Amino acid sequence: MKKIFLHGLDSSGNGTKGSFFKRNFPEMIVPDFDGSLEQRLSQLDRICNAAATDQEPLLLVGSSYGGLMAACYAVNNPHQVAKLVLMAPALNFPGLSVPDQQIAAPTYLLIGSRDEVTPPAAVIPAAKKVFANLEINLVDEDHLLHETFPKLDWHKLLSSE
Repeated sequence: MKKIFLHGLDSSGNGTKGSFFKRNFPEMIVPDFDGSLEQRLSQLDRICNAAATDQEPLLLVGSSYGGLMAACYAVNNPHQVAKLVLMAPALNFPGLSVPDQQIAAPTYLLIGSRDEVTPPAAVIPAAKKVFANLEINLVDEDHLLHETFPKLDWHKLLSSE
């Protein structure tokens, strides 16, 4: 399975989470994105098309705005995405459309109860409309998830199970 990390709006592939993945999961693709949501999705589309040349399914890990990108990509390409891991996804931002049929890919959602950027009260209902196989982990943290993020069982989350 091809694994791709999608960073947040004001971050990069060299941010805290991107550096974590580069260090601990060197097979993960950790690109940099810039521009509008449409421009970022176009960049992601090119990356996914290149990664999918060997017909491997995709596992998208998205943080904040990267979570919005991952969700939008899954809505537009439901058969290419095998699994999603969304950390404080910006599903409360404009750009995500609710599909006619919910996304079947297993989706893990991590969000902080004190998140003021992507408030759980807005994000969780949006996620429930989009994803059919959704696991929600609400933790006592803010948007950055700095305490919880490195302690997750990443080997399990990034597995094909």
